[in-house]
Amino acid sequence: MVIDFLNSLISVFEWVMLLFVIGGGVFLFVYSQAKPLRFINKAFNLLKKDKDVSLDSSQISNFQALTAVIASTVGLGNISGVAIAIYMGGPGVVFWMWITALIGMVIKFYSCSLAVKFRETNGKGEILAGPMYYMKQIKGFGKPLGIFYATVTLFGVLPAFTSNQMTNAIVEITQPAQYVTWDIFYIKFFIGVVFLIMTAYVIFGGLQKIVHLTAKLVPLMVGLYLLIALFVIFTNFGGAHAAMKLIFVEAFNFNTAVSGGLMGLIIIGMRRAVFSNESGLGTAPMYHGQSKANRPVDEGIVAMLGPFIDTIVVCSITALVILISGTYIDGEKNGILLTMQAFDLLLFDFGKPLLLVMVLVFGISTLFTYSYYGTKCIAFLLGDKYKNLYHYPYLISIILAAVASLDLVIAVIDLSFALMSIANMIAVIYLSKYINQELKNKNHV
Repeated sequence: MVIDFLNSLISVFEWVMLLFVIGGGVFLFVYSQAKPLRFINKAFNLLKKDKDVSLDSSQISNFQALTAVIASTVGLGNISGVAIAIYMGGPGVVFWMWITALIGMVIKFYSCSLAVKFRETNGKGEILAGPMYYMKQIKGFGKPLGIFYATVTLFGVLPAFTSNQMTNAIVEITQPAQYVTWDIFYIKFFIGVVFLIMTAYVIFGGLQKIVHLTAKLVPLMVGLYLLIALFVIFTNFGGAHAAMKLIFVEAFNFNTAVSGGLMGLIIIGMRRAVFSNESGLGTAPMYHGQSKANRPVDEGIVAMLGPFIDTIVVCSITALVILISGTYIDGEKNGILLTMQAFDLLLFDFGKPLLLVMVLVFGISTLFTYSYYGTKCIAFLLGDKYKNLYHYPYLISIILAAVASLDLVIAVIDLSFALMSIANMIAVIYLSKYINQELKNKNHV
Protein backbone atom coordinates (compact mmCIF):
# COMPACT_ATOMS: atom_id res chain seq x y z
CA MET A 1 0.00 0.00 0.00
CA VAL A 2 2.74 2.48 1.01
CA ILE A 3 4.91 1.52 -1.95
CA ASP A 4 1.99 1.91 -4.36
CA PHE A 5 1.21 5.36 -2.94
CA LEU A 6 4.82 6.50 -3.22
CA ASN A 7 5.07 5.18 -6.76
CA SER A 8 1.92 7.09 -7.72
CA LEU A 9 3.53 10.30 -6.45
CA ILE A 10 6.75 9.49 -8.27
CA SER A 11 4.87 8.99 -11.53
CA VAL A 12 3.67 12.60 -11.26
CA PHE A 13 6.84 14.31 -10.11
CA GLU A 14 9.24 12.39 -12.35
CA TRP A 15 7.89 14.24 -15.38
CA VAL A 16 8.48 17.57 -13.70
CA MET A 17 11.92 16.36 -12.72
CA LEU A 18 12.60 15.36 -16.32
CA LEU A 19 11.63 18.82 -17.49
CA PHE A 20 13.87 20.62 -15.01
CA VAL A 21 16.92 18.33 -14.97
CA ILE A 22 17.11 17.45 -18.66
CA GLY A 23 15.37 20.53 -20.04
CA GLY A 24 17.08 22.83 -17.57
CA GLY A 25 20.44 21.17 -18.19
CA VAL A 26 20.09 21.62 -21.95
CA PHE A 27 19.15 25.26 -21.38
CA LEU A 28 22.28 25.81 -19.26
CA PHE A 29 24.41 24.02 -21.86
CA VAL A 30 23.16 26.35 -24.61
CA TYR A 31 23.12 29.41 -22.35
CA SER A 32 26.77 28.89 -21.44
CA GLN A 33 27.68 28.03 -25.05
CA ALA A 34 29.27 24.86 -23.59
CA LYS A 35 32.11 26.98 -22.17
CA PRO A 36 32.40 25.05 -18.88
CA LEU A 37 33.22 21.79 -20.69
CA ARG A 38 36.20 23.48 -22.35
CA PHE A 39 37.92 23.92 -19.00
CA ILE A 40 38.23 20.26 -17.96
CA ASN A 41 42.04 20.47 -18.17
CA LYS A 42 42.01 23.40 -15.78
CA ALA A 43 40.07 21.29 -13.27
CA PHE A 44 42.98 18.85 -12.97
CA ASN A 45 45.43 21.73 -12.62
CA LEU A 46 43.39 23.21 -9.78
CA LEU A 47 43.39 19.88 -7.98
CA LYS A 48 47.17 19.61 -8.22
CA LYS A 49 47.67 23.05 -6.71
CA ASP A 50 45.72 22.59 -3.49
CA LYS A 51 45.69 18.87 -2.72
CA ASP A 52 47.68 19.29 0.47
CA VAL A 53 46.74 22.84 1.42
CA SER A 54 46.24 23.64 5.11
CA LEU A 55 42.92 25.28 5.98
CA ASP A 56 40.83 26.28 8.96
CA SER A 57 38.14 23.97 10.36
CA SER A 58 35.31 25.40 8.25
CA GLN A 59 37.15 25.22 4.91
CA ILE A 60 38.32 22.40 2.71
CA SER A 61 40.43 22.23 -0.44
CA ASN A 62 39.14 21.67 -3.97
CA PHE A 63 40.55 18.15 -3.81
CA GLN A 64 38.87 17.40 -0.49
CA ALA A 65 35.54 18.77 -1.73
CA LEU A 66 35.69 16.67 -4.90
CA THR A 67 36.68 13.46 -3.10
CA ALA A 68 33.98 13.96 -0.46
CA VAL A 69 31.37 14.36 -3.20
CA ILE A 70 32.73 11.37 -5.13
CA ALA A 71 32.71 9.32 -1.92
CA SER A 72 28.99 10.01 -1.66
CA THR A 73 28.29 9.35 -5.35
CA VAL A 74 30.81 6.66 -6.35
CA GLY A 75 29.21 4.06 -4.18
CA LEU A 76 26.29 1.69 -4.28
CA GLY A 77 24.68 3.80 -7.01
CA ASN A 78 27.45 2.75 -9.37
CA ILE A 79 27.41 -0.92 -8.43
CA SER A 80 23.78 -1.50 -7.52
CA GLY A 81 22.02 1.45 -9.17
CA VAL A 82 23.29 0.52 -12.62
CA ALA A 83 22.04 -3.03 -12.12
CA ILE A 84 18.60 -1.70 -11.13
CA ALA A 85 18.55 0.50 -14.24
CA ILE A 86 19.37 -2.41 -16.56
CA TYR A 87 16.92 -4.67 -14.75
CA MET A 88 14.14 -2.13 -15.20
CA GLY A 89 14.97 -0.79 -18.66
CA GLY A 90 17.41 -3.10 -20.41
CA PRO A 91 20.80 -2.24 -21.97
CA GLY A 92 19.59 0.94 -23.70
CA VAL A 93 19.07 2.70 -20.40
CA VAL A 94 22.85 3.07 -20.05
CA PHE A 95 22.96 5.47 -23.01
CA TRP A 96 20.46 7.78 -21.34
CA MET A 97 22.52 7.66 -18.16
CA TRP A 98 25.45 8.97 -20.22
CA ILE A 99 23.39 11.79 -21.68
CA THR A 100 22.15 12.77 -18.24
CA ALA A 101 25.72 12.74 -16.93
CA LEU A 102 26.98 15.10 -19.67
CA ILE A 103 24.14 17.48 -18.95
CA GLY A 104 24.81 16.96 -15.26
CA MET A 105 28.38 18.21 -15.65
CA VAL A 106 27.05 21.59 -16.77
CA ILE A 107 24.46 21.61 -13.99
CA LYS A 108 27.14 20.90 -11.40
CA PHE A 109 29.28 23.68 -12.81
CA TYR A 110 26.50 26.21 -12.27
CA SER A 111 25.23 24.92 -8.92
CA CYS A 112 28.67 24.61 -7.30
CA SER A 113 29.74 28.00 -8.67
CA LEU A 114 26.60 29.49 -7.13
CA ALA A 115 27.40 27.82 -3.81
CA VAL A 116 30.72 29.68 -3.65
CA LYS A 117 29.38 32.98 -4.96
CA PHE A 118 26.48 33.23 -2.51
CA ARG A 119 27.87 31.51 0.56
CA GLU A 120 27.55 33.12 3.97
CA THR A 121 29.29 32.98 7.33
CA ASN A 122 27.81 32.49 10.78
CA GLY A 123 28.70 34.27 14.01
CA LYS A 124 31.75 32.04 14.46
CA GLY A 125 33.09 32.92 11.02
CA GLU A 126 32.27 29.45 9.67
CA ILE A 127 31.14 29.07 6.08
CA LEU A 128 27.49 28.37 5.28
CA ALA A 129 26.90 27.14 1.75
CA GLY A 130 24.54 25.10 -0.36
CA PRO A 131 21.32 25.44 -2.38
CA MET A 132 19.40 26.81 0.63
CA TYR A 133 21.71 29.82 0.73
CA TYR A 134 21.78 30.67 -2.96
CA MET A 135 18.00 30.21 -3.06
CA LYS A 136 17.76 33.12 -0.61
CA GLN A 137 19.02 35.39 -3.41
CA ILE A 138 15.71 34.95 -5.24
CA LYS A 139 13.33 37.71 -4.25
CA GLY A 140 9.89 36.70 -3.04
CA PHE A 141 9.89 32.89 -3.06
CA GLY A 142 13.59 32.22 -2.44
CA LYS A 143 13.46 31.66 1.33
CA PRO A 144 10.34 29.38 1.20
CA LEU A 145 12.00 27.45 -1.63
CA GLY A 146 15.10 27.01 0.54
CA ILE A 147 13.00 25.74 3.44
CA PHE A 148 11.20 23.27 1.16
CA TYR A 149 14.49 22.05 -0.30
CA ALA A 150 16.13 21.60 3.10
CA THR A 151 13.09 19.70 4.40
CA VAL A 152 12.86 17.13 1.57
CA THR A 153 16.65 16.73 1.58
CA LEU A 154 16.47 15.47 5.16
CA PHE A 155 14.69 12.41 3.74
CA GLY A 156 16.62 12.17 0.49
CA VAL A 157 20.03 11.88 2.14
CA LEU A 158 19.07 9.21 4.64
CA PRO A 159 21.38 6.23 3.97
CA ALA A 160 18.48 3.89 3.21
CA PHE A 161 19.65 2.59 -0.18
CA THR A 162 23.27 2.17 0.89
CA SER A 163 22.47 0.35 4.11
CA ASN A 164 19.92 -1.88 2.40
CA GLN A 165 22.22 -2.95 -0.42
CA MET A 166 25.30 -3.47 1.76
CA THR A 167 23.30 -5.68 4.10
CA ASN A 168 21.89 -7.73 1.23
CA ALA A 169 25.37 -8.13 -0.23
CA ILE A 170 26.80 -9.45 3.03
CA VAL A 171 23.91 -11.87 3.55
CA GLU A 172 24.14 -13.11 -0.06
CA ILE A 173 27.85 -13.85 0.09
CA THR A 174 28.47 -15.01 3.65
CA GLN A 175 25.20 -16.95 4.01
CA PRO A 176 25.15 -16.44 7.81
CA ALA A 177 22.09 -18.69 8.26
CA GLN A 178 24.35 -21.71 7.93
CA TYR A 179 26.38 -20.63 10.97
CA VAL A 180 23.69 -19.24 13.27
CA THR A 181 20.08 -20.15 13.92
CA TRP A 182 18.88 -16.53 13.91
CA ASP A 183 16.04 -15.44 11.67
CA ILE A 184 17.29 -13.47 8.64
CA PHE A 185 15.57 -10.37 10.02
CA TYR A 186 17.75 -10.41 13.14
CA ILE A 187 20.89 -11.09 11.12
CA LYS A 188 20.22 -7.99 9.00
CA PHE A 189 19.39 -6.01 12.12
CA PHE A 190 22.74 -6.95 13.66
CA ILE A 191 24.59 -5.94 10.49
CA GLY A 192 22.78 -2.60 10.60
CA VAL A 193 23.92 -2.06 14.20
CA VAL A 194 27.55 -2.64 13.17
CA PHE A 195 27.24 -0.07 10.38
CA LEU A 196 25.63 2.34 12.82
CA ILE A 197 28.58 2.13 15.23
CA MET A 198 31.16 2.62 12.47
CA THR A 199 29.28 5.58 11.00
CA ALA A 200 28.73 7.25 14.37
CA TYR A 201 32.47 7.17 15.09
CA VAL A 202 33.21 9.18 11.94
CA ILE A 203 30.30 11.58 11.57
CA PHE A 204 30.44 12.91 15.12
CA GLY A 205 33.99 13.98 14.28
CA GLY A 206 32.63 16.66 11.94
CA LEU A 207 33.55 17.93 8.48
CA GLN A 208 37.32 17.68 8.79
CA LYS A 209 37.25 14.05 9.89
CA ILE A 210 34.99 13.16 6.98
CA VAL A 211 37.00 14.92 4.26
CA HIS A 212 40.38 13.71 5.51
CA LEU A 213 39.12 10.15 5.42
CA THR A 214 37.53 10.42 1.98
CA ALA A 215 40.59 12.16 0.50
CA LYS A 216 42.56 8.99 1.28
CA LEU A 217 39.83 6.45 0.58
CA VAL A 218 38.33 7.63 -2.71
CA PRO A 219 41.37 7.42 -5.03
CA LEU A 220 42.15 3.95 -3.68
CA MET A 221 38.62 2.56 -3.96
CA VAL A 222 37.96 3.96 -7.44
CA GLY A 223 41.33 2.73 -8.73
CA LEU A 224 40.88 -0.78 -7.34
CA TYR A 225 37.35 -1.12 -8.68
CA LEU A 226 38.42 0.03 -12.14
CA LEU A 227 41.31 -2.45 -12.23
CA ILE A 228 39.02 -5.36 -11.37
CA ALA A 229 36.34 -4.33 -13.85
CA LEU A 230 38.82 -3.55 -16.65
CA PHE A 231 40.35 -6.99 -16.20
CA VAL A 232 36.92 -8.49 -16.79
CA ILE A 233 36.31 -6.33 -19.87
CA PHE A 234 39.68 -6.97 -21.53
CA THR A 235 39.50 -10.73 -20.92
CA ASN A 236 36.09 -10.67 -22.60
CA PHE A 237 36.83 -8.07 -25.26
CA GLY A 238 34.48 -9.52 -27.87
CA GLY A 239 31.65 -9.46 -25.39
CA ALA A 240 32.48 -5.87 -24.46
CA HIS A 241 32.24 -4.78 -28.10
CA ALA A 242 28.88 -6.50 -28.46
CA ALA A 243 27.66 -4.93 -25.20
CA MET A 244 28.54 -1.43 -26.39
CA LYS A 245 26.69 -2.02 -29.63
CA LEU A 246 23.69 -3.31 -27.70
CA ILE A 247 23.57 -0.16 -25.55
CA PHE A 248 23.30 2.10 -28.60
CA VAL A 249 20.83 -0.10 -30.47
CA GLU A 250 18.49 -0.55 -27.50
CA ALA A 251 18.67 3.14 -26.53
CA PHE A 252 16.36 3.96 -29.46
CA ASN A 253 14.31 0.78 -29.50
CA PHE A 254 10.69 1.92 -29.76
CA ASN A 255 9.55 -1.64 -29.16
CA THR A 256 11.23 -1.84 -25.78
CA ALA A 257 9.36 -3.75 -23.08
CA VAL A 258 9.75 -0.87 -20.66
CA SER A 259 6.44 0.62 -19.58
CA GLY A 260 6.10 3.97 -21.28
CA GLY A 261 8.16 3.02 -24.33
CA LEU A 262 11.16 5.13 -25.25
CA MET A 263 10.20 7.89 -22.81
CA GLY A 264 9.98 5.32 -20.02
CA LEU A 265 13.49 4.19 -20.93
CA ILE A 266 14.78 7.77 -20.78
CA ILE A 267 13.16 8.35 -17.38
CA ILE A 268 14.72 5.22 -15.90
CA GLY A 269 18.14 6.26 -17.18
CA MET A 270 17.69 9.75 -15.82
CA ARG A 271 16.52 8.50 -12.41
CA ARG A 272 19.47 6.22 -11.92
CA ALA A 273 21.99 8.75 -13.31
CA VAL A 274 20.69 11.43 -10.95
CA PHE A 275 20.90 8.98 -8.06
CA SER A 276 24.38 7.96 -9.15
CA ASN A 277 26.05 11.36 -9.62
CA GLU A 278 23.62 13.69 -7.81
CA SER A 279 23.56 16.21 -10.68
CA GLY A 280 20.67 18.59 -10.17
CA LEU A 281 20.05 17.46 -6.60
CA GLY A 282 22.06 20.26 -5.00
CA THR A 283 23.91 18.05 -2.54
CA ALA A 284 27.36 18.52 -4.07
CA PRO A 285 27.24 22.34 -3.62
CA MET A 286 27.12 21.78 0.15
CA TYR A 287 30.64 20.36 0.05
CA HIS A 288 31.99 22.46 -2.80
CA GLY A 289 30.65 25.60 -1.15
CA GLN A 290 33.05 24.96 1.75
CA SER A 291 36.03 25.09 -0.58
CA LYS A 292 38.80 27.64 -0.16
CA ALA A 293 38.19 28.75 -3.77
CA ASN A 294 37.75 32.51 -4.09
CA ARG A 295 36.54 32.43 -7.67
CA PRO A 296 33.18 30.69 -8.05
CA VAL A 297 33.79 29.30 -11.53
CA ASP A 298 37.02 27.63 -10.40
CA GLU A 299 35.05 25.48 -7.99
CA GLY A 300 32.40 24.86 -10.62
CA ILE A 301 35.06 23.59 -13.03
CA VAL A 302 36.40 21.15 -10.44
CA ALA A 303 32.87 19.98 -9.58
CA MET A 304 32.29 18.91 -13.20
CA LEU A 305 34.74 16.05 -12.73
CA GLY A 306 32.29 14.37 -10.34
CA PRO A 307 29.64 13.26 -12.90
CA PHE A 308 32.37 12.36 -15.39
CA ILE A 309 34.20 10.02 -12.99
CA ASP A 310 31.03 8.70 -11.44
CA THR A 311 28.79 7.96 -14.40
CA ILE A 312 30.81 8.16 -17.61
CA VAL A 313 33.64 6.04 -16.17
CA VAL A 314 32.56 3.92 -13.20
CA CYS A 315 28.90 3.30 -14.10
CA SER A 316 29.85 2.44 -17.68
CA ILE A 317 32.31 -0.21 -16.57
CA THR A 318 29.77 -1.76 -14.20
CA ALA A 319 27.19 -1.82 -16.99
CA LEU A 320 29.60 -3.53 -19.38
CA VAL A 321 30.37 -6.25 -16.83
CA ILE A 322 26.65 -6.94 -16.34
CA LEU A 323 25.92 -6.96 -20.08
CA ILE A 324 28.93 -9.15 -20.93
CA SER A 325 27.84 -11.72 -18.34
CA GLY A 326 24.28 -11.87 -19.68
CA THR A 327 22.97 -12.32 -16.14
CA TYR A 328 20.40 -9.55 -16.60
CA ILE A 329 18.46 -11.57 -19.16
CA ASP A 330 16.75 -14.05 -16.82
CA GLY A 331 15.38 -11.18 -14.69
CA GLU A 332 15.62 -13.15 -11.45
CA LYS A 333 17.99 -10.86 -9.58
CA ASN A 334 18.00 -7.09 -9.10
CA GLY A 335 20.27 -4.51 -7.50
CA ILE A 336 23.50 -5.59 -5.86
CA LEU A 337 22.66 -9.28 -6.26
CA LEU A 338 22.59 -8.93 -10.06
CA THR A 339 25.99 -7.20 -10.12
CA MET A 340 27.46 -9.85 -7.84
CA GLN A 341 26.16 -12.61 -10.07
CA ALA A 342 27.80 -10.95 -13.09
CA PHE A 343 31.18 -10.48 -11.41
CA ASP A 344 31.15 -14.00 -10.00
CA LEU A 345 30.45 -15.53 -13.40
CA LEU A 346 33.24 -13.60 -15.12
CA LEU A 347 35.84 -13.89 -12.34
CA PHE A 348 35.66 -17.64 -11.88
CA ASP A 349 33.77 -17.66 -8.55
CA PHE A 350 36.12 -15.06 -7.02
CA GLY A 351 33.89 -12.21 -8.09
CA LYS A 352 31.55 -12.15 -5.11
CA PRO A 353 34.25 -11.84 -2.42
CA LEU A 354 36.10 -9.18 -4.42
CA LEU A 355 32.94 -7.22 -5.07
CA LEU A 356 31.91 -7.52 -1.42
CA VAL A 357 35.10 -5.72 -0.42
CA MET A 358 34.35 -2.96 -2.92
CA VAL A 359 30.71 -2.74 -1.82
CA LEU A 360 31.75 -2.29 1.80
CA VAL A 361 34.37 0.36 0.99
CA PHE A 362 32.07 2.24 -1.38
CA GLY A 363 29.04 1.93 0.85
CA ILE A 364 30.70 2.89 4.12
CA SER A 365 32.25 5.98 2.54
CA THR A 366 28.75 6.97 1.40
CA LEU A 367 27.38 6.48 4.92
CA PHE A 368 30.04 8.86 6.22
CA THR A 369 29.48 11.63 3.69
CA TYR A 370 25.69 11.74 3.36
CA SER A 371 25.23 12.67 7.01
CA TYR A 372 26.89 16.03 6.36
CA TYR A 373 24.14 17.05 3.94
CA GLY A 374 21.50 16.50 6.60
CA THR A 375 23.36 18.53 9.21
CA LYS A 376 23.61 21.44 6.76
CA CYS A 377 19.85 21.34 6.21
CA ILE A 378 19.09 21.22 9.94
CA ALA A 379 21.44 24.16 10.51
CA PHE A 380 19.53 26.14 7.88
CA LEU A 381 16.11 25.22 9.27
CA LEU A 382 16.71 25.38 13.03
CA GLY A 383 20.08 27.06 13.54
CA ASP A 384 23.66 25.87 13.69
CA LYS A 385 23.53 24.71 17.31
CA TYR A 386 20.95 22.04 16.40
CA LYS A 387 22.71 20.59 13.37
CA ASN A 388 24.05 17.49 15.13
CA LEU A 389 20.50 16.44 16.00
CA TYR A 390 20.27 15.01 12.48
CA HIS A 391 22.86 12.37 13.33
CA TYR A 392 20.38 10.46 15.47
CA PRO A 393 17.58 9.81 12.91
CA TYR A 394 20.33 9.29 10.34
CA LEU A 395 21.91 6.52 12.39
CA ILE A 396 18.58 4.90 13.22
CA SER A 397 17.67 4.81 9.52
CA ILE A 398 20.74 2.66 8.88
CA ILE A 399 19.17 -0.12 10.93
CA LEU A 400 15.67 0.38 9.54
CA ALA A 401 16.90 0.29 5.94
CA ALA A 402 18.97 -2.84 6.61
CA VAL A 403 15.76 -4.81 7.21
CA ALA A 404 13.47 -2.96 4.76
CA SER A 405 12.46 -4.12 1.27
CA LEU A 406 14.39 -2.78 -1.72
CA ASP A 407 11.18 -1.59 -3.42
CA LEU A 408 10.26 0.61 -0.45
CA VAL A 409 13.76 2.06 -0.22
CA ILE A 410 13.87 2.89 -3.94
CA ALA A 411 10.44 4.55 -3.78
CA VAL A 412 11.38 6.82 -0.86
CA ILE A 413 14.69 7.86 -2.43
CA ASP A 414 13.26 8.43 -5.91
CA LEU A 415 10.45 10.66 -4.60
CA SER A 416 12.81 12.68 -2.39
CA PHE A 417 15.34 13.10 -5.19
CA ALA A 418 12.63 14.24 -7.60
CA LEU A 419 11.46 16.97 -5.22
CA MET A 420 15.04 18.03 -4.42
CA SER A 421 15.92 18.27 -8.11
CA ILE A 422 12.87 20.35 -8.98
CA ALA A 423 13.53 22.89 -6.21
CA ASN A 424 17.26 23.12 -6.90
CA MET A 425 16.95 23.44 -10.66
CA ILE A 426 14.44 26.29 -10.31
CA ALA A 427 17.07 28.22 -8.35
CA VAL A 428 20.02 27.28 -10.57
CA ILE A 429 18.24 28.34 -13.76
CA TYR A 430 16.98 31.56 -12.16
CA LEU A 431 20.44 32.52 -10.86
CA SER A 432 22.52 31.24 -13.78
CA LYS A 433 22.94 34.79 -15.14
CA TYR A 434 25.34 35.58 -12.30
CA ILE A 435 27.64 32.71 -13.27
CA ASN A 436 27.53 33.70 -16.94
CA GLN A 437 28.81 37.12 -15.88
CA GLU A 438 31.72 35.34 -14.19
CA LEU A 439 32.38 33.37 -17.37
CA LYS A 440 32.66 36.58 -19.37
CA ASN A 441 35.49 37.71 -17.12
CA LYS A 442 38.62 36.14 -18.65
CA ASN A 443 40.45 36.43 -15.33
CA HIS A 444 37.99 33.93 -13.85
CA VAL A 445 38.68 31.19 -16.31
